[in-house]
Amino acid sequence: MTTWIWVAVVVVAVVALAAVGYFVLQQKRRTQLRERFGPEYERIVAEHDNNRREAEQELLSREQRHSELDIKPLTEESRDAYASRWIEVQERFVDAPGFAVTEADQLVTAVMAERGYPTEDFEQRLSDLSVGHGATLDHYRTAHEISGHAARKEASTEDLRQAMVHYRALFEELLHETSRGR
Repeated sequence: MTTWIWVAVVVVAVVALAAVGYFVLQQKRRTQLRERFGPEYERIVAEHDNNRREAEQELLSREQRHSELDIKPLTEESRDAYASRWIEVQERFVDAPGFAVTEADQLVTAVMAERGYPTEDFEQRLSDLSVGHGATLDHYRTAHEISGHAARKEASTEDLRQAMVHYRALFEELLHETSRGR
């Protein structure tokens, strides 16, 4: 009889250790996802009605897709050329703010394409960028939204100025990022 009690105690201890190990691994994964995706982590959790498991699975899927992309840093020549083009776009803002915002969007997309990001679909761009640029992704969303208002002539000059600021945040990050294992 005491043998069965010891066997039961050992089984319970093993199950408890496995549960604790599983919990610790889940917490570690959650922490890593939060660090990697920044504010995008909470946005995706909210989008999934606070179902963290579903949200984290989507983020893991994004990481998997991103790992299959051939993302590369820009050459020094490309960085210099894009930086010069950005200055030109900013200078045009004074006389044609709506046009400058459209150009800023096109310039960000061009940098993304040269770096190796697919650029056909805006939502897919957001998904792909979220893996390495979660902290600046809201800037891109906001700039894109303002660009839509500008296309419908519903944006003020201040809105357009804000769009430029938002585009610049992602532009600078894409321009100067080197290959860091991403």
